[in-house]
Parts: sequence; structure tokens; C-alpha cells
Amino acid sequence: MAVLIGGIGTSHAPSIAHAYDAGHQERPEWKPFFAAYEPVRRWLQTERADVMVVFYNDHLNHFQFSAYPTFALGVSEWMPVADEGAGARMFPDVPGDIGLGWHLAESLVRDEFDLTICQEMVLDHGVMSVLPLLCSPPWPIRVVPINVNVLREPLPTPARCYRIGQAVGRAIASCPGSARVVVAATGGLSHQLHGPDFGVTNPEWDNRFLDLIETNPGALASATHEDYMFRGGVESVEMMLWLCMRGALCEAGALRRIQRHYWAPMLTGYGLLALGCSETTRTE
Repeated sequence: MAVLIGGIGTSHAPSIAHAYDAGHQERPEWKPFFAAYEPVRRWLQTERADVMVVFYNDHLNHFQFSAYPTFALGVSEWMPVADEGAGARMFPDVPGDIGLGWHLAESLVRDEFDLTICQEMVLDHGVMSVLPLLCSPPWPIRVVPINVNVLREPLPTPARCYRIGQAVGRAIASCPGSARVVVAATGGLSHQLHGPDFGVTNPEWDNRFLDLIETNPGALASATHEDYMFRGGVESVEMMLWLCMRGALCEAGALRRIQRHYWAPMLTGYGLLALGCSETTRTE
């Protein structure tokens, strides 16, 4: 059967992609951020992770408001990088995992999650601002993306996000084959990009969130959208995507922290948390 090796929660942002492409990894304002991903990159290599299920939100690059699904699963052999207005970034297409993708589709529908199944999908910065920080092309990890609607009402609740993560964890555990799977979620942390509160961040809340997502995710799952937006700005509702990742680990037994990092010098609170499943995590 497939093996779930752990989970990664990380912020995404266009600024990350811009800084990466511009070669700003050693600039003082960016160096702590990029350096924080190195232990996670090494952990993925050591654990021989070969598939990543990624919960993220598309930013109107694949889906539009005329038809924006609540949950959309990408089951595609290859996924190109989205053109977000200035041309697609110079990365090769991202490989998918057809076998795991269809297994997730069948298992999640049996668990009464009504999915949109996409056999063609482009990946925007919700995935691609982070993927190069975790591994280098040619991509050694196959990606199964799950887009979650955090843009247009009605949104799924935090509790619903937690439950679909739990369903994904069960599906991985029942998947035939020998895939070594990591579940990731991208989004947040505190930020608001419009109105009189433009540029708001709340480091105290962001760090409290990182505490809770690791030790008490049920408390975060019981919160409302308004709870998140009041504390972290309107766009910080993306933080509930981390519950999808954490839900997948809820039956994994003891977890080992691989990395935790927080960085907030700009318009967004950038967070990173990687948790390894103790029974599958080997020492380097």
C-alpha cells in the first residue's frame, strides 16, 4: 500500500515566485525565508517522497467566477505552469499521478465529497511559488492537486476542509502500490490585499495558528470564516487549507516536527510547518 510520510503547510504568494526567479535567495530580506525550506527539501529526499497531494486555491487562472468548484481534483499526466499575465514561468510541465488521482477520486466520492474531476489543469502560484523550494526540476515528485474554493461564497467551512483531509488520509492508506506520499497545503497566513486594512499582518495570531495546527487542529476546525478574517485579514481565510493537510495526518500516530518557520517583513505572514509521520520517518 501507499505510505503517507508526512505533511507540509506553507504560505504561497506571487512575491515568492518573483524573488525566486530574480535570484534573490541570498538577499538579506529574502535569505531567511528561502533557507527555511532547505531542511524540508532534505527531508523529502531522505524519505524518498515521490508523490505530493497539494491542497491550494487557484487564483482565477484555471477556474473563473463563472464556474468555480468547491473542490476540484486534478487527474492529469502532465500539468503546465499557468500564465498569470506576464508569460508562464520557465519551468517544465509538472508530472501528475494518474493512479493515485483516480483512487482519490473514487475514494472521496464514496466518502460523499462531490468533486469536480479535471483531466486537464494548469498550476498557478498556489502550487508553483512553493514547488521549486521543495524540489528542483526536472521534477522528482509527481503532484496531485486539489483546488479548494476560498474566493467566492459559499465557501467550504474549516470543518469541511479538515474532513476532506481526513478522507484523503484514508484514501492514501488504502491505495495499492508503493508510492511514498506527502500531503501539502498552501495559503495564508495573515494578509489583506484591499480596502483600508490593506497590508495588515498579525504575527501573534499567525504563530498561535502554527501552534494549534500542530497540536490542536480541532480547535481551528471549529472556527468560522469570520474568526479567521477578523484575526488575520480577509484573504487569511486561506489558512483553513492547512486543515486539509493536518486532517490527512490525524490517524498517522505520533508526528515529528521537521521544520517550523515564520517570517513577516512584507504584506503577508509567511509560515512553514513540516511534520513527519514517526513510523515512516528515518533518521538521516
